[in-house]
Amino acid sequence: MKEAMHEYGFLLSIAIILLSTKFLGLLTQKFKMPQVVGALIAGLLLGPAVFDIIRDDSMSFINNVSEIGVIVLMFAAGLETDIHELKKTGGPSLLIAVLGVLFPIVGGFGIAYLFNDGNGTDTSLFLQNMFIGVILTATSVSITVETLKELGKLSSKSGNAILGAALIDDILGIIALTIITSLASPKSGNIAFVLIKIAGFFVIGSLACIGFHIFMKKWCSNKGKDLRRYVVASFVFCLLMSFSAEVFFGVADITGAFFAGVAISNTPRCKYITSRFDTLSYLLLSPVFFASIGLKVVLPKMTGEIIIFTILLVIVALITKIIGCGLGAKLCKFSNKNSIRIGIGMISRGEVALIVANKGEALGLMNTDFFGPIVIMVVFTTIITPILLKLAYKTKSVPELEIADAASST
Repeated sequence: MKEAMHEYGFLLSIAIILLSTKFLGLLTQKFKMPQVVGALIAGLLLGPAVFDIIRDDSMSFINNVSEIGVIVLMFAAGLETDIHELKKTGGPSLLIAVLGVLFPIVGGFGIAYLFNDGNGTDTSLFLQNMFIGVILTATSVSITVETLKELGKLSSKSGNAILGAALIDDILGIIALTIITSLASPKSGNIAFVLIKIAGFFVIGSLACIGFHIFMKKWCSNKGKDLRRYVVASFVFCLLMSFSAEVFFGVADITGAFFAGVAISNTPRCKYITSRFDTLSYLLLSPVFFASIGLKVVLPKMTGEIIIFTILLVIVALITKIIGCGLGAKLCKFSNKNSIRIGIGMISRGEVALIVANKGEALGLMNTDFFGPIVIMVVFTTIITPILLKLAYKTKSVPELEIADAASST
């Protein structure tokens, strides 16, 4: 009996996750908050931070499903992206991402400089402090994407700007992480080689997406009755792009998934493909993914000084993204409302920051006392982002004439 429970316990865990995420999602919706907030809270309640209901023997399966979940989520975001609007916001997205990386690095370094005593690690204090800044550069766009989908704003100009900036932010974060880890440990990798691989992804990935887009436009024009083949082919391309991005180029798999979605957008069967993936995501993948973020949270014991550091870290995490990304948007002639929306949309650190923090701790780049505050910062920014986005989009807005006329006339 115990052996069977151990072997098939993941089935019970998935059932509990689906039930709790839906219940709490509907509950948060009653309070006029996005359902994704309920899913995140469900993960926290089910995990070791609160009731510890989901055990370790199920986590391997849950982690794999959640990884597919975030890939499908970003693939669906690509499917719903207006490529013409994305092109218009390409330049602004770059500036937004750059400032959205610089401000958190400076803020994170500053707050770490005030509190960090090294905690016995051999790595220089300068690199340790810089690493806290690198952690704060992370952006988990999956939370924002799900919220924007619920609000019907994913394809808006501000939504496209957030998507573009978050993807560029991911690349800049990889570069920053590589530089810091290379300085701390020469074995971590050659900076120039990493930059060449990233550039190679954009070149080869873009060519692959253009080729697949042309293929899909011709293939989907056939009047076949079986539409499922298009869904299968699209998913295969998505998984191959995700695998290639992560394994061959060192770029996040979600970036490859988003590229794959953009490649299929505006093809004849795009709406049908999108509807199939929405069903798959809603039924299993998205609830498991969002719950998994909370399931990974472990809150350690903290001293009074660390509690003060935690509060300041959370404040810095919020302010640096809002000001940095918001300022970038404002410089690109976005309206005040949409500049704030873009800044808020970049707040969530999610699982990305946890992955970076784990890597830094393993390399001795981070004071171990800081791991608890970082976990709390991740949890807080992940939950607060959809709530703030809901408030930011609540007021009626004028037509989004964010980009200057001069930019559109060039």
